[in-house]
Amino acid sequence: MADEKKPSILLIGGLGFIGRYLALHIHKNNLASDFRIVDKQLPELAWLAPEFKEAISAADFKQGDMSREETAAKLFTKPDGTSYDYIFNCGGDTRYSQDDEVYKQRSLALSLTVGREAAKRNVKVFIELSTGAVYKSESGGTPCKETAKLKPWLRMAKYKLQAEEELSKLQYALATLENDGVGANGNRLPLVVLRIANVYGEYCTRTIGTMLCMAQVYKYLGREMKWLWTKDLKQNTVHVKDVARALWETAEWYVAGKKGWDAEKMGDVPVFNVVDHTGTDQGLMATYIHNIFGITTGFHGTIISQFAKLNLGSAVDEENDELLQPWSQLLEKAKITRPGPINPYLEGEVIKDSDMNLDGSRLEEIVGFKYEVPKFEEQNLRSMIKAYEGMGWWPNIPEGEEGKGGEES
Repeated sequence: MADEKKPSILLIGGLGFIGRYLALHIHKNNLASDFRIVDKQLPELAWLAPEFKEAISAADFKQGDMSREETAAKLFTKPDGTSYDYIFNCGGDTRYSQDDEVYKQRSLALSLTVGREAAKRNVKVFIELSTGAVYKSESGGTPCKETAKLKPWLRMAKYKLQAEEELSKLQYALATLENDGVGANGNRLPLVVLRIANVYGEYCTRTIGTMLCMAQVYKYLGREMKWLWTKDLKQNTVHVKDVARALWETAEWYVAGKKGWDAEKMGDVPVFNVVDHTGTDQGLMATYIHNIFGITTGFHGTIISQFAKLNLGSAVDEENDELLQPWSQLLEKAKITRPGPINPYLEGEVIKDSDMNLDGSRLEEIVGFKYEVPKFEEQNLRSMIKAYEGMGWWPNIPEGEEGKGGEES
């Protein structure tokens, strides 16, 4: 029987990397009276580890495209005809290097559709998941606070920022629309925005997961792994479990009265950076890769990197050509007939000379949030590899074949 003292929760994008961890957090801690998860994908196709399968199956899962108004209206409604209390939007297309139209439809349109629907209803809080790539990159600069200059340096971030701005307007715009379901907020969207650093953790399939796959291929080939630019390029990090906790704790903080939030000084919409205490840069990444894989690591430096930047498309294509075939060889040798969602395919956008350099003190000072994984450490990467192995995704190099990859025709 549902516990009426607990909030009812609608999680959009609950099968994504962050969404599934939030679902697990809510399930393990029994935080919801009613819990609905919506995703365009089916759980059977989402490469779910066993712990996530249990959390998803325990919730009311619905497959649906929430960028469609009729779908959003239907799935925002609980079986008893009322609306959900907490709305978490973890949806959207998080792949890199997609066309603008992909982000417009799958990210921007999604955010605006669910935001409008939430603003019509008696929801207590709406959490929008955004990215730290919305800030202007300042090489060697101080970490960006939430008030820093905005200049998105990823195409995905451009539309995430646009979603933030349009959702913020919903606090006021809907008051002028026809009253077709005014909630306790008077048609104002109770919005909180979280801007996150590079997310990593067990089962991660992007960015840091890609880097680990690349390192395994370099080890197999017996080659040095070199990064563009310098060791000082910031690539700040945050563990996915802490992102899930931050989503939940900011929702609770908002509903409890937004203690410590000064709207006159900070703005009407609470915005928080979510980033660990490491100040992670490429140099630290390279050190960990060297220690884990036993390969030589280094950096191309500014001059070569600037040349590569002028020919980035061809440089990335060449890199992928060199890595994907050996990866396929490793999968074959490991008898992995159904490759998982990880691979060494490098997206050009990932290797821009842009700093992900965030200051996360506001979340800790205002919300009182405490990181369970405050430091990005070598063991965190080893745990990721172990998780891949447990899922049958990771191709270990056969004994005696390190450094011999690519010799086969």
